[in-house]
Amino acid sequence: MEYIGIILVAIFVNNIVYSQFLGICPFLGVSRKVDTAIGMGAAVAFVLAIATLVTFFLQKGILEPFNLQYLQTIVFILIIASLVQLIEIILKKAAPALYQALGVFLPLMSTNCLILGTCILVIQKDFSLFPGMIYAISISIGFMLALIIFSGVREQLALTRIPKAMQGMPIAIITAGIIAMAFMGFSGIDQMFK
Repeated sequence: MEYIGIILVAIFVNNIVYSQFLGICPFLGVSRKVDTAIGMGAAVAFVLAIATLVTFFLQKGILEPFNLQYLQTIVFILIIASLVQLIEIILKKAAPALYQALGVFLPLMSTNCLILGTCILVIQKDFSLFPGMIYAISISIGFMLALIIFSGVREQLALTRIPKAMQGMPIAIITAGIIAMAFMGFSGIDQMFK
């Protein structure tokens, strides 16, 4: 039951985009098409799962025993940047269309606050390894859900008549705000698991 609570709260109640406002750059930049949103969500999920695993072991195995917690942010950024470079090489060879669609947002994932923030949150919430991995994967599922919903709405908005002053980013931000308010409806779920 504890794991179900972690999953539901991470995906819906504390959605990384709509509640915690992390990962906004790729959220707004890659959300024009559903296909691209799914690819970005999958890439974030892969990087986040591996980054959480590696940073957890680094934190518990090196930083804490040697009292080097002050290096946490720098070490985590280096690990995440290395993982993103690996993903970029793999995508360039295995899925060139997805690599082109993600464009500049793939390298930006190395400094994405969503990935760094989640790795730090796993440590701050004092999760053990398995619940921490569940939390990180649930965060990435919540991010993918937010991207897919938002990109679907943006695809529909592209087909409608919108006043010239509201076209582009203004209507996108207003739409994101309305979806965030809808996600606030899930706020009672976390009380069920306490």
